[in-house]
Amino acid sequence: MSFDLRASPLRRHFVPAFAFLLLAAGSAFAAEPALAPLGAAGGAPAVPWHVVGLPQQTKPFTRFSVVDIDGKRAVKIEADLSYGNLVHPLKEYAAPAHLVWQWRIEKPIEAADLRQRRGDDTAVKVCVFFDLPIESLSFTERQLLRVGRSKSEEPVPAATVCYVWDANLPAGTTLDNAFTRRMRYIVLESGTDRLNKWVAERRDVGADFMKLFGDESKVVPPIVGIAVGADADNTQSHSVAYVSGVSLEP
Repeated sequence: MSFDLRASPLRRHFVPAFAFLLLAAGSAFAAEPALAPLGAAGGAPAVPWHVVGLPQQTKPFTRFSVVDIDGKRAVKIEADLSYGNLVHPLKEYAAPAHLVWQWRIEKPIEAADLRQRRGDDTAVKVCVFFDLPIESLSFTERQLLRVGRSKSEEPVPAATVCYVWDANLPAGTTLDNAFTRRMRYIVLESGTDRLNKWVAERRDVGADFMKLFGDESKVVPPIVGIAVGADADNTQSHSVAYVSGVSLEP
């Protein structure tokens, strides 16, 4: 025996209720953020956010603390002759996606020069880690990456796109990290005209990956982590910056 809901008096009750359940389920799924909140102000960032340095790092670590500033919950990033990133791992978040955040610089690194190792410091950067297959790399790059991974307890991605606010290079500049081609930069903001002012950013991370790593891959790999950071070890400097509202959107 068949049952035709369209002819049943239950239709006027069942269909709206079913539609409501679908809508509620869809809304709950859409509302689930990819990145966890930073945590309570006045303390360290909450798990799974955690600080990562260089393999076998002996220099000071950049300091990260959660603060409320200008009505925003933010991570304060203070580098003092130091290096460090605040990392949020992800389980293969599929691109395409947009990365959204706001940042603000209080004290820049005016001696920075990302084109050379002795100047490779950033007062603030926001980075995306991609699970680029190691087979996509040249033989030399594969060997260098294997060495780096063997020395680190943290996963070392094969491709990292970092957005930076630089004191000197013009906005729109793209370049490789001076130490490794596994990290490549896009300068989004430049100069010191907007010190102590919030600036909002929104980036198509897939398009930026292809712009920087299109020589190694014809597709955008999954995203496996987001990081914010600063370093002042090469220039022996001190910087202070803030990042707020970091989120990934499909």
